[in-house]
Amino acid sequence: MTSKDVHTKFEKAYAITSSMTEKLPPDVMLKLYAYYKQATKGVNYVRSAGQNEVRNAFKANALFQLNNISEEEAKLAYIALVEQITQQKIK
Repeated sequence: MTSKDVHTKFEKAYAITSSMTEKLPPDVMLKLYAYYKQATKGVNYVRSAGQNEVRNAFKANALFQLNNISEEEAKLAYIALVEQITQQKIK
């Protein structure tokens, strides 16, 4: 699969999650958040400070766990997670 194919599938996966109406478990939401940030911002992403310190700590931890994966690997992981959640293959 080429980088362009991965990016196209990633965009489709993001569109699916953006339009979901069901509430996902917090651990799944954190994974989606971390994979998305890693895929779009890369390893040098610096999180912004927000009002909720506990939520920010969880987000920071989720990002830290992905420190050693590339943007493309993060896109592939995001796609796989969306396929798992929706139980459908993204083409």
